[in-house]
Amino acid sequence: MSYNFLNQVAVVTGGLSGIGLATTIKLLQNGARVIVGDITAENKVGSILESIKQKSGNENVKFLRTDVTNYEANKKLVSYAVEQYKDLNLVFANAGIVLPHAGAEIPYEEWEKVINTNLNGVFSLNKESINYWLKNNKKGNIVNTGSILSYVGNPGLAHYCASKGGVKLLTQTLAIEYAAKGIRVNSVNPAYIATPLLDVLDKPVYDALAAKHPIGRLGTPEEVANVVTFLLSDQATYVNGASVLVDGAYTAQ
Repeated sequence: MSYNFLNQVAVVTGGLSGIGLATTIKLLQNGARVIVGDITAENKVGSILESIKQKSGNENVKFLRTDVTNYEANKKLVSYAVEQYKDLNLVFANAGIVLPHAGAEIPYEEWEKVINTNLNGVFSLNKESINYWLKNNKKGNIVNTGSILSYVGNPGLAHYCASKGGVKLLTQTLAIEYAAKGIRVNSVNPAYIATPLLDVLDKPVYDALAAKHPIGRLGTPEEVANVVTFLLSDQATYVNGASVLVDGAYTAQ
């Protein structure tokens, strides 16, 4: 399905890999102008951006190195979008990390890092975007990246589950608070997705992980990006406060 994002300005965090990359490309393919916030190694950024432009057929993508755990960095990302493209319409707060550790064994610094990235970073970008829209009497649209672990626990990932559970309820609450202002806030909640993060797994471990999904495989970044772009589009104008599962029936078990 194609959408009309012509002249729409989007911010995507974590937009140089995985789900963020697939969404960046899809937004560009449908006419958007995209600001990518990411912390990918500096020597890789140029080649990734060139690949994005070639695959999307759209040159309107710019990059700003962004550490989402830093509130001021999120503020700067919103300002940068407005400076470069004179507006902000769409936000995909997607950047996140996973650091496996059993609950009581999680070093506190690691707990803070996961929460700061996955939850505080999402809140900061949501806050700054909503403030921009309210100040300028504009409508806006946010999709946050949650997870199947916004719904169910997983041993070894207490901090990740806590952060993603927070994203789900943050999304729902902001949607209630700002719906009357024409601002939509939804979340996409993927199962395990075949991204570079999983390349380190041995094949037996990878296959066992895939087998946990009733559909019999892992999802692809593009399958999640399809849902994100729908939620950001004018085809989803009555979808607000939704937490959309993209999980191959994982949580239906």
